[in-house]
Amino acid sequence: MTTIAVLVGSLRKESFSRKTARAIAKLAPGPEFDFLDIGAVSYFNQDLEANPPADWTAFRERISAADAILFVTAEYNRSVPGVLKNAIDVASRPYGQGALLNKPAAVISTSIGAIGGFGANHHLRQSLAFLNMPVMAQPEAYIGNAASLFDDKGELVNEDTREFLANFGKAFLSFIEHNRQK
Repeated sequence: MTTIAVLVGSLRKESFSRKTARAIAKLAPGPEFDFLDIGAVSYFNQDLEANPPADWTAFRERISAADAILFVTAEYNRSVPGVLKNAIDVASRPYGQGALLNKPAAVISTSIGAIGGFGANHHLRQSLAFLNMPVMAQPEAYIGNAASLFDDKGELVNEDTREFLANFGKAFLSFIEHNRQK
């Protein structure tokens, strides 16, 4: 079975990124989605690398066990939230041996605005390129006007978005199979 680690770039309980990630997990048939709590990952400090904190080790192990990574992120100040960048920094170490290295990935950005977190999406892709992660290029996923897509229970109610996310999930599964580490 394919395991996809999910990193949601927002800590807010009712975040639209989290709702989007949950929706895609329901719509994508087959894989296991492992939602990692990036808020529980302590700040990266290279001085601690010789004896990494237990939360770093546990986080890295779950990333390593996954076949691929799904990033679903909000946009803060035209970039990724700091908590997501910290999680990437922790998982990318030690240099040249990090848990993210060469893992297939996909990026979805969300926003209450019309452009769907375009800046965060592309800043995140820059970091992932440095980690030599193959990142699915198509379909691109910028989920704009996110506040109008979910009901008060957090369920996706927009049919066009449901269809888009279902197709995105299928494309990602195909991408994972094509780029799976041997």
